[in-house]
Amino acid sequence: MPTRSLMLVPLLGLLWGLNWPAVRIALTEIAPWTLRAGGMTFAGLVLVAVACARGVPLFVPRKEWARLFVAGFLSIAAFNVLLAFAQLAAPTSRAAILTFTMPIWATLLARLVLGEAFDRRRVIGLALGVAGLACLGLPLIVGGAFSLGLAFALVASVSWALGTIVTKRWPVFAPAVTVAAWQLLIGGVTAGIGMLVFEGLPVPKRLSPHVLAALGFHIVGAQALAYFLWFVVIARLPAGVASLGTLMVPAVGVLGSVLLLGERPTATDWIGLVLVIAASSTIMIPRRTKA
Repeated sequence: MPTRSLMLVPLLGLLWGLNWPAVRIALTEIAPWTLRAGGMTFAGLVLVAVACARGVPLFVPRKEWARLFVAGFLSIAAFNVLLAFAQLAAPTSRAAILTFTMPIWATLLARLVLGEAFDRRRVIGLALGVAGLACLGLPLIVGGAFSLGLAFALVASVSWALGTIVTKRWPVFAPAVTVAAWQLLIGGVTAGIGMLVFEGLPVPKRLSPHVLAALGFHIVGAQALAYFLWFVVIARLPAGVASLGTLMVPAVGVLGSVLLLGERPTATDWIGLVLVIAASSTIMIPRRTKA
């Protein structure tokens, strides 16, 4: 296992994890539709450039464009836009934890839509996920603090899971980088339409230095660079090792929110975080098979 490739795994976790506080900072001066339109479009164009540089074809069969659009809309467009509004209306740390229930919803939907059986690992993962949601949600519901932003985060995680199910049920037969590039561009166009309808054309203005830094990190680091590194990782490393970087995201997101945004998660938030990460790792990391 190449050492350089292995070092990309924690780097991915840091990029995607720190994207949570970066987006929240950027949203203080940039409207949500505008932010998402710019970020997804730029990331999509970067992947197009990567594909062209590597000689990867961008062609997608005409009959598969509908499934490409639906999966891109659910997993990329709706997911990112909903998370922007979630962070505007709820603490970023809690939104990050709730959003990372994505593998749990995907497992449930796979059982209902695809008929995939529950094995022991999935049952344990679902049980841990339910316990994590209970730790997060029950104290908020009892205290009347469950906000619309947290509902947005849950809907975003379900939307991502639905997109995953669509991809499994109706796969697009094209290189992964090609699929990701087109889906990001679909997300960018969708967010751009929302921008024009709800916000209008963005008016150029001077951004604060910290917002400008957060925006640069979000677009260049967490979108373009991270997606590029992700395809390098999954091409060179086993799926279980690649999944470890994804498992770092909510933890880094919460810690980043504490350090950069001054948020103070409660004890039940931390317990929920641990349970959700345990649930996702149980579901996502493949079991070892004997040679």
